[in-house]
Amino acid sequence: MTTPWPYPRWIAHRGAGKLAPENTLAAFRLGAQHGYRMFECDAKLSSDGVPFLMHDATLNRTTNGRGTGGDLPWSQLAQLDAGSWHSRSHAGEPLPTLENLARYCIANGFLLNIEIKPTPGTEATTGKVVGEHAARLWQGQAVPPLFSSFQPGALEGAKATAPHIPRALLLDTLWEGWADVAQRLGCVAIVCNHALWDTALVAQVKGLGMRTLSYTVNDDWAAQRLIALGTDGIITDRVDFFSPATA
Repeated sequence: MTTPWPYPRWIAHRGAGKLAPENTLAAFRLGAQHGYRMFECDAKLSSDGVPFLMHDATLNRTTNGRGTGGDLPWSQLAQLDAGSWHSRSHAGEPLPTLENLARYCIANGFLLNIEIKPTPGTEATTGKVVGEHAARLWQGQAVPPLFSSFQPGALEGAKATAPHIPRALLLDTLWEGWADVAQRLGCVAIVCNHALWDTALVAQVKGLGMRTLSYTVNDDWAAQRLIALGTDGIITDRVDFFSPATA
């Protein structure tokens, strides 16, 4: 039997896609202005164990820092400019902690998909710490965040410290044994590269009692195909194009 599903179909990728510097509070505010009420973010750990938002292992692309983000303590990461790379209007935008984003989402009734994005080699630890923080931050909330990760070890870690927070396995290919791993981890959803979904795969995943989500869907034809297939969630950069009110 498929689990109850409190999350909307449309999810804003990294806050507002490419319209604002990804994984910053400015992006989540902009996504909300476009009517989105669920967001996807990436969470990793500083060297002193603070979960913060960043996609890449290295700082180079989305901040004025250099090197591996997870090698620095939060006191140094907090000083970085995570907005100038995007546009002058966002110059000085800081990296947020997961706690910063959690408080924003909870205060506004927004929902969150936390992709656990470990610095390579820290999969289990990152999952455990993100799990601990999320369990504390969302304590007493009616709808918890949804964890996802490409790394089974990260999901295993999150399961150990926050077993009540739902988990989803991310797939960019259908590697051998993925379904068994998802079941072992107690996943409630599979999040695929949208091109992987077809009638047979949707039926297989739903037959396992899991939901079907897609990343990153930026074209109308792709969204319509996924809706016709009966999938459950669409992660998009195009918050300015797709209305989250669309059925």
